[in-house]
Amino acid sequence: MFELHSATTAAADAALLALRPTVAAELPPEPVASVADFLHRTLRPVLKLQNEHLLTVIADFLSDHHVPFRAAQAAEQQRLLTELLGRNTKLRYTLIGLAVGLFTTEELHFYRAHRSELNRRLLELTVRRAQDQTAALVALLPML
Repeated sequence: MFELHSATTAAADAALLALRPTVAAELPPEPVASVADFLHRTLRPVLKLQNEHLLTVIADFLSDHHVPFRAAQAAEQQRLLTELLGRNTKLRYTLIGLAVGLFTTEELHFYRAHRSELNRRLLELTVRRAQDQTAALVALLPML
């Protein structure tokens, strides 16, 4: 039974890796077990893959909580996103879950050992992604 589980896990991990887009970055030829390496080899590709889902979740949250995002000026939109993703625990963990759910078994073990630092970095990258795509967020908001 354990061998079957290992084969299934390996196949699932390979499928997850095959889904990921490539992200341009200068990386050492061999993976290094560091947070910075994990950021470039795992977090960035996963966030790129999940971009549309991340934006949709944020837009739904803005709408559900009646945040006046559409009417806000660009600087205010940036501030709203920073504040929202910095303070709202439910939204933060939803966004973290969207990324962590696409980690391979090995990546999940590394994530568990460095959870605090990786969550911080993941949320920083997500805030930056959302801020860089405010027009897409506005387009995802329902018309009132």
